[in-house]
Amino acid sequence: MKTPLVSILIPAYNAERWIAETIQSALSQTWPRKEIIVLDDGSCDETRAIAERFASVQVKVVTKENQGSSAARNHALEFSQGDYIQWLDADDLLVPDKIERQIAALRGDFDPRILLSGPWGFFSYRTRLAKFVPNSLWNNLSPTEWLLRKMGENLHMQTATWLTSRELTEAAGPWDTRLQSDDDGEYFCRVLLASKGTLFVPEAKVFYRRTPSLNRVSYIGNSDDKKDSMIVSMKLHVQYLRSLEESDRVRKACCNYLQTWFENFYPERPDLVAELQSIAAELHGHLHAPRLRWKYAWMKSIFGWKFAKRAQRGFPQMKSVLFMYMDKLMYQYEMRASSAARTTHRLSSASKD
Repeated sequence: MKTPLVSILIPAYNAERWIAETIQSALSQTWPRKEIIVLDDGSCDETRAIAERFASVQVKVVTKENQGSSAARNHALEFSQGDYIQWLDADDLLVPDKIERQIAALRGDFDPRILLSGPWGFFSYRTRLAKFVPNSLWNNLSPTEWLLRKMGENLHMQTATWLTSRELTEAAGPWDTRLQSDDDGEYFCRVLLASKGTLFVPEAKVFYRRTPSLNRVSYIGNSDDKKDSMIVSMKLHVQYLRSLEESDRVRKACCNYLQTWFENFYPERPDLVAELQSIAAELHGHLHAPRLRWKYAWMKSIFGWKFAKRAQRGFPQMKSVLFMYMDKLMYQYEMRASSAARTTHRLSSASKD
């Protein structure tokens, strides 16, 4: 087989702060045969203008009206020609040899039904501080075992970790444009179902940028639309796993999965609470009222459940925002110091001449 072409697909919406670094991350891939497609999803900022600075034979920039992340990914895929697909969100980064490492792991056996994965780590501004925390998905796994661990242990793999063959991509079908939340989780369930299993490549690292929760597509918060969307994704997850195996361990993993996400609907959406309880009953289980951590439980009796729940969500987010702000300051300081050092070096070299 000839050297595979890899399509790196970057959907972007109002990503002017990050898009240049992300495109450069794609261009820096050591894998020689690659095409990069940036899909600007109707951004209101300078995303398109910045992306077009990179436009070349290797980098194609496409703009469409805003329709959401799933539609943007589907549209980007239509322009791609690659034998393999590398999804890359507009604020995330790949190590330079990520794709090369994954293809090398195939050892020349380009079986299109093997799904390649790798580790991911959180960072804000400085990638050297990224935290890579291994979990049980960081292994070679069958589709059944992968979904069991994901749902039973509340785990996930970041979108850019995967390298997916064209055959698997076509077998999975398009991204579900109904989903405003967890569209990537649902999509890769379908990719997994069509695969023989995952091949985990430890060196193929991805840097997953931590941004404020309110800015993330995955953040549900108080949005009824996102809660309705999440229910659709959850029911599909249960359906997919049960299609692979019907057993006590599968039903238990499904119930654990429902319980994990239950607090997003309780008590504000009694209709969805009842629907989830009905699914749990079908699985021979029962969902319990979510528990507040001890730091916030005392608030319930004074201010009510909703206030305590929001505090439990909000305070960690404030801490995370503070950390990101401090990391940004240090990043800017280091960039200025590095620039000053280069200037000093040039002046010193010029004076010697």
